[in-house]
Amino acid sequence: MRFVATVLLALFVVLPFCDGKLIAAADPPAAASGEPEDVVFAAECDGSEQRYVLLRSKEWKDYQSHDLLIALHGHGSDRWQFVRDARGECRAARDAALRHGMLFCSPDYRARTSWMGPKAEADLVQIVKELKTKHRIGKVIVSGGSMGGTSALTFAALHPELVDGVVSLNGMANHLEFEGFPEAIAESFGAAKKSDPAEYKKRSAEYWPERLTMPLAATTGGRDTIVPPASVLRLTAVLKSLDRPVLSIHRPEGGHDTNYEDSLQAYEFVIAKVRDAAAMK
Repeated sequence: MRFVATVLLALFVVLPFCDGKLIAAADPPAAASGEPEDVVFAAECDGSEQRYVLLRSKEWKDYQSHDLLIALHGHGSDRWQFVRDARGECRAARDAALRHGMLFCSPDYRARTSWMGPKAEADLVQIVKELKTKHRIGKVIVSGGSMGGTSALTFAALHPELVDGVVSLNGMANHLEFEGFPEAIAESFGAAKKSDPAEYKKRSAEYWPERLTMPLAATTGGRDTIVPPASVLRLTAVLKSLDRPVLSIHRPEGGHDTNYEDSLQAYEFVIAKVRDAAAMK
């Protein structure tokens, strides 16, 4: 009996409180069906060679419809971060996608200093459309951490017709006030902030809440000095006032990272809301 009790206790894991609610853990993660598939494609916007990585669960069936989870890496990294990294944000993204039988896609999106500039944006539009052509894709959720969390919000604001859900982990939503990585962002956007503030506003999700009608989850840390949380907190507050399906997990003592439990809760929230909305149609 003691062994049985121990096993039952091990199988019952509870995630932290959020917004006053205790969230139970989901089922154990599914296994990937094989080695990651590193895909090469020619970018339509400039003809350059670009790449993304795909992961599938063991339950993958080509003839069935599968939702798509896109994971965008952080500054200084590339497409392999969310595929191989053991940090909480990356493991949670993989586990959520595989557990729910989703196609997991991790693109370079112009790699280490992307920040979702025009070329990265064009690449991601191309990737989504090509995956929908090659596979039976249902709903599309765009996510990421840090630069990737920022870029997920940017892409959703620019292309809401392509996005059914958003998960932003330690991102920001206002390029006009953000002071970090100015050289990298200027190179990505094609101009410095003072030279072309309209481009920076265009890529700032905070200015376009009317476009963000899809389920959205965001994690932030009160002591994050690398990508300060203020703009995302303002954005989620506005979206909540508009009765949008939003989950904000803010840790006042947290820094520039999100643990596995909070990350998984963010993904599970968005996946559930996206699928609930689809079932009602």
